Amino acid sequence: MSVQELVVRRGRRSGVTTMVAVHSRVLGPAVGGCRFKVYPDVRDAIDDVLRLSAAMTRKCAVAGLDFGGGKSVVALEEVPTPERRRDILLDHADLIASLDGAYLAGPDVGTGPADMLVLRERTPHVFCLPEEHGGTGSSSGPTAVGVLAALRAGARTVFGDASMRGRTVVISGYGSVGAHLAADLVTQGAEVIVSDVDEHRLRAAAEQGLRRVAPDQVLGVEADVLIPAAVGGVLGPATEVSAPLVVGPANNQLTEDAVADELAARGVLWIPDFVASAGGVVYTLGREKENLTHDEALARVETLEDTTRGILDAASANGTTPLAEANVLAEARLTSGAEPRTPSPREPRTAA
Repeated sequence: MSVQELVVRRGRRSGVTTMVAVHSRVLGPAVGGCRFKVYPDVRDAIDDVLRLSAAMTRKCAVAGLDFGGGKSVVALEEVPTPERRRDILLDHADLIASLDGAYLAGPDVGTGPADMLVLRERTPHVFCLPEEHGGTGSSSGPTAVGVLAALRAGARTVFGDASMRGRTVVISGYGSVGAHLAADLVTQGAEVIVSDVDEHRLRAAAEQGLRRVAPDQVLGVEADVLIPAAVGGVLGPATEVSAPLVVGPANNQLTEDAVADELAARGVLWIPDFVASAGGVVYTLGREKENLTHDEALARVETLEDTTRGILDAASANGTTPLAEANVLAEARLTSGAEPRTPSPREPRTAA
């Protein structure tokens, strides 16, 4: 895992360790979310920021964005008070500012638009600000739109059509994106089952009339579609998945890339997370950095369906996996700097 720059610093106000990883700036400044999370050890936080920044490089490349991949992490030892949280964010903002625009921060796990406003007190290199301060606010809605676009492409491959009517969909994670997805899929006529470790979220799901399942049972539920919408690393070599189609917004869903081959061998179509989850960053950067209108930015998110379909068609024609073809597409963009094109069939490759 190659990284251009990793900066780790202990905040002068809070004493909390914060870090930024810049994985690539080939296509432009690195962008990525600011993760605010309790870690058992700072080494776990470093592993996380490195993996996530690499995924952002692929996400931006495949989505056709003129930005590179980065990520930042605030490695908490415990959940802070509101006053201490502000000091931690200001410390993190100072670290981002020291990179002189090499990295632009947006929200991620544990942060939101209001936190980006705090960061902006010390650095202009942020995005996804609150709407009342000229930003786009939460990116959860556009992220869900992108997932649904990828889902349509996957459904056509697996089921022969994109309709979700009568399909059973399991969503692992009923956070903001998961809730958006659930509401939309119910409207489309799907039976939606949700799971979450947070009891408050589960109660909210129950109020919407959704079926619930325990987190340790979610992967084994008989369903047509599984949507990982919570933490990463949920799909490993020994993971049993009942659904034939897996597509969702959670980052780094696989414990290792080889799992994509194992899922394919078992007849499970897994759509790469860095493709399916790109809607939020596509929309937000389009609005805030390219001055696109809402409709223009949303239309760009919808093109993820065509991108996904091209990846799936190439995987079928070449006897490879969607992950392999998505990586080819990303690498081609990173090498040439050109707009990504729909993958085309090639001679089948053998694994190295």
